[in-house]
Amino acid sequence: MSIVDEVRAVVAAIPPGRVMSYGDIAARIGAGPRQVGRAMTLLDDAVPWWRVVHADGTPATCHGGTAPALLRAEGTPLTRTRVDMLRARLPCPSTT
Repeated sequence: MSIVDEVRAVVAAIPPGRVMSYGDIAARIGAGPRQVGRAMTLLDDAVPWWRVVHADGTPATCHGGTAPALLRAEGTPLTRTRVDMLRARLPCPSTT
């Protein structure tokens, strides 16, 4: 399975109202956050790309800056312009 396929599978499994950071996905698949970001650019719009945010909760700025509106529409907890990561972050599996 390629990294793009792995990223696609993880992102597709993020439920509405929840998010993961690039680093969360990287930890789950054994890659780096920048590799995840690069793979994200190769995914089609059918994958919920807006559910992947920066570690500080900042949404993606691609797609004309539509991520915040898509997140709000799904009921994702936001604090001003960022996702409330304490409430919305999907737990990562333990690395121990």
